[in-house]
Amino acid sequence: MPSLEKITIAPHLAFDALVAGERGAPLVLLLHGFAESMHCWHAQVAALGEAGYRAIAPSQRGYSPTARPDPRDASHYRIDRLMDDAMAIVAASGDGQARLHLVGHDWGGSIAWALADRTPERIASLTVLSRPHPNAFNLALQMPDGDQARRSRHHKAFLESNAADTVLADDCKWLRERLAANGMPQAAISAHLAVLGNREAMEAALAWYRARGAIRGPLGPIRVPTLYIWGDADDTVGRPAAEGTVDFIAAPYRFEILPGVGHFAADQVPDRVSELLLEHLQAHPI
Repeated sequence: MPSLEKITIAPHLAFDALVAGERGAPLVLLLHGFAESMHCWHAQVAALGEAGYRAIAPSQRGYSPTARPDPRDASHYRIDRLMDDAMAIVAASGDGQARLHLVGHDWGGSIAWALADRTPERIASLTVLSRPHPNAFNLALQMPDGDQARRSRHHKAFLESNAADTVLADDCKWLRERLAANGMPQAAISAHLAVLGNREAMEAALAWYRARGAIRGPLGPIRVPTLYIWGDADDTVGRPAAEGTVDFIAAPYRFEILPGVGHFAADQVPDRVSELLLEHLQAHPI
């Protein structure tokens, strides 16, 4: 079973992380997204450890109480800082400059796409849940039907100064309803809100959006073997963005559609996600 560890990369940056597997085993780094935490990967970390991998799933910058720079200065939460955190966690875990398997969901997927673009030589395989390649996402946002823009309208709402008040109101009613509507089990909802359902963590999580703004920078073609997993009931990512991701992959690519699955596949169908992930890693060993 995963253990809870603290991974320190600087005096003011110590990350809570779920960890399984032996040091020296092939490394898998798993990055969560918004409205969740490291706990979204609990089943996958356990499965990876049992399969002979070293799996690390941190609660990222702002989510871990001891890795929470002042969110009033959004520059602390730029995506380049989040990317640097990820690779520093790898180094601080004793894996130095070793190659790794990289997994991301939602915002963690955005970080994973960007890392695969910036340092493909470090990435043996890439697995992304829900979040399409940024170029495919940008194209979908510009489509005349407005479907993806409608699905993503909450991103702009998160830029408002009172966004934390709105999200935290009535015991996180908006979040609880959205997570449940996407098929997330109540136990998982409780685990994530135990991390995120307080003002300090929520302001820091929303600082990720404020640091990026409404525009996602384009990336080059991904030259890392890629598995992209999308649930066709995902309320934030429509089919054009998901299907369009293939146009920006210049490496072996596998696209898996999960029928009836919402935005939080790792929580909703953990066994299926673990199965797909292990198949991908075994097909592209370090």
